[in-house]
Amino acid sequence: MITKSIPSLFTVGNLFLGIVAIILVFNEKPELAAMMVIIAMLLDGVDGRIARALNAQSEFGKELDSLSDVISFGVAPAFIMYVVAFQHINQAAAWIVTALFPICGALRLARFNVISSMPGYFIGLPIPAAGGVLSTLALFYKDIPVAILMVSTLLLSFLMVSTVKYPNFKKIGIPKSAIWVVPIIVVVAVILGYLFPKHLSKIIFVPLLLYALYGLKKNVRALFRRTARKSRRRAAEDAAQSEHSA
Repeated sequence: MITKSIPSLFTVGNLFLGIVAIILVFNEKPELAAMMVIIAMLLDGVDGRIARALNAQSEFGKELDSLSDVISFGVAPAFIMYVVAFQHINQAAAWIVTALFPICGALRLARFNVISSMPGYFIGLPIPAAGGVLSTLALFYKDIPVAILMVSTLLLSFLMVSTVKYPNFKKIGIPKSAIWVVPIIVVVAVILGYLFPKHLSKIIFVPLLLYALYGLKKNVRALFRRTARKSRRRAAEDAAQSEHSA
């Protein structure tokens, strides 16, 4: 019974850190808040692997994971961005953009729960990645214009509900014999996050941003290929019609 509950403990830890992140940002500690989101990503990344290693997967765990993700990677990052960057702009625009992010995240999770993903891929940017990008991007609010931050928030929201394909690394499992290492990794991450919240969060921003842009790049490239194929097909049809008319 205790073994079956271990994955859910990690999921609850993910939810707890999301709530802590919201509290921290409203207490003027955005760097620590962003770090809590990053550590929540770590917990979210291992709970499913631990469940598979212990053969403790369940519908309860799946639903709890989705509900936790909405808070930790939808609401918390949106509030981080709102508090540090959006409070002094047009109120209606700030509220709409802030609300849109967790709404799109919830839609993304709902679709994920009812529609099977392609093998090896996610359809749409996963909400933990989107939340990680947004919460760490917010730390650059002094260097990036608010308009760009708003557009970035909208783009991340769109990518979550899009059909862009992203690599799925969740299938990489954890051997049952190595599960004991996971709590150590989490503790080390918490210590590093507490000691170096600002620098570590900004460093982690880079690979998260590259992941978000990776799927977008592949989708744009595929769009250009489809457009080129249609153009060639149309040109061939026009040439055939010209020959037939002649």
